[in-house]
Amino acid sequence: MNLTALALLGYIAWFLLLFGAIAILRTDLTVSGKRLANSFKPDGSDVSAFSSRLCRAHANCYESFPYIGGLMLFALATGAEEITNQLALAVLLARICQSSIHILSTSVRAVQIRFVFFLAQYLIGIYWTIKLILSVIT
Repeated sequence: MNLTALALLGYIAWFLLLFGAIAILRTDLTVSGKRLANSFKPDGSDVSAFSSRLCRAHANCYESFPYIGGLMLFALATGAEEITNQLALAVLLARICQSSIHILSTSVRAVQIRFVFFLAQYLIGIYWTIKLILSVIT
């Protein structure tokens, strides 16, 4: 398995882990009788600050997937993984760091650090897009 495929699988696994944490939290509240199963807001804000941050970290994953996952899938489908392999694990690490910081804190410093990890993903996405476009047209 090349690094692009590994990073894509890791991204999906991270997404599933966050989704599972939301499901466990909500299942516990429902089974314990503290909440009705149909009473949760999608953003988690009605449960706790932690729940809200967890839901937003999860949402950030699917909001970023079209350009991160999409570019990795494109590279794999076209045999251009040499373009994405070098930075694939860096993107995954940046995603995990961004989500983890988001879950832990919304302090000004935490948001600034989280932004750095977001920016790394965004800039790598732009780099990959340019390189992939150039590989297609040349």
